Amino acid sequence: MENVVLTIHLLLTIALIGVVLLQRSEGGGLGMGGGGGAVAGRSAGTAMGKLTWILGIGLFVTSMALTIIAAEKSAGSSVLDRLGAAPRAEEPAETGLDGLETLTPPAEGDDAPLAPTAE
Repeated sequence: MENVVLTIHLLLTIALIGVVLLQRSEGGGLGMGGGGGAVAGRSAGTAMGKLTWILGIGLFVTSMALTIIAAEKSAGSSVLDRLGAAPRAEEPAETGLDGLETLTPPAEGDDAPLAPTAE
């Protein structure tokens, strides 16, 4: 279910970006001049404007749905609770006084490298 909602959310996002980029610039954004749109008050709703509203509402609904799904999955557990339940790493090798691992020399005639002791 989460994957379906996430896919719809992604498609709505891409569609909303495309619709916004295709709209005609009003020229009033960020204090830039140019256009009598501000004088006329509210302009008539265009098809692109209505589509922008519909996609925006859809994006909001899918965002809320994803939030609810994520909250249900967590089921009251905290991230810190999950960290405490993680398996612990292996015990570190024994170290000598200088902080280095204690190594055993190879047997006579053995060309193997030094290996840590199993004490």
